[in-house]
Amino acid sequence: MNRTIKEATVRTYHYDGHVQLREHLSAFLNAYNFAKRLKSLAGLTSYQFICSYWQKEPAHFKTNPHRLSSGLNM
Repeated sequence: MNRTIKEATVRTYHYDGHVQLREHLSAFLNAYNFAKRLKSLAGLTSYQFICSYWQKEPAHFKTNPHRLSSGLNM
């Protein structure tokens, strides 16, 4: 994952400062977690996989993952 993040950010783009890097990193992580479908997770996004696992085994979680989803009021 570290290599994936590094290739999508600092190896590809030049940033004028830390604020710009943080904004891009946040956008990348949201896209990765909520939009990118992964073969290793049977075509689900990371968020979809966690939510489906939570429905099967809620005792393994401290927090309902649905409360962690990003939205308009993030």
